[in-house]
Amino acid sequence: MPHPEAELETVLAAVEGRLSALGEALCERDSIGIDLHATELHRALASAVDHFARAARAGSVPPALRHRLASASGLVAAQRESLARATAALDRAIDVLMPRDGGLYSTFGAAERSGRGGAIQA
Repeated sequence: MPHPEAELETVLAAVEGRLSALGEALCERDSIGIDLHATELHRALASAVDHFARAARAGSVPPALRHRLASASGLVAAQRESLARATAALDRAIDVLMPRDGGLYSTFGAAERSGRGGAIQA
């Protein structure tokens, strides 16, 4: 069985690698890559949490690895925030193009649909 610290290093390196790959996919706007790397990051994080929890119960989490895990957690939070902002911007753009309040034309045209004549509302 590998040394507990070596196991922690391995799972933490996997998380860091997945974070890096996800960051690159986000920069490249690679939707397939984002989906793939996000899924792999989720798995890597679950494994790391499990390993670190077991090591913490045994009292053997080195401070340097604990600091790296905290840094990785901060990067995950930053990427999550970045995605949330991008999603909000996309939602606003979609709302302008396709209003949710029925702002699209009906089969009878804009005047019949809204009762406001042909005015476009933004």
